[in-house]
Amino acid sequence: MNQSNTKMQRLAVIFVFANLLFNYPLLALFNRASMLGGIPLLYVYVFVAWALLIGLLALVIERR
Repeated sequence: MNQSNTKMQRLAVIFVFANLLFNYPLLALFNRASMLGGIPLLYVYVFVAWALLIGLLALVIERR
């Protein structure tokens, strides 16, 4: 298996992972009235998940 094919497979896995992270049932778990540091829990979850995905994409894309 060449490097390009492996990279494409990893990107596909990240795509599926992102769809699961931002799917309604999982978002509904964090849609509570509670706050974390004065920020609604749902907002914290969305931004942390988004940052995680950006980090994973950077690792896959920049890997040689």
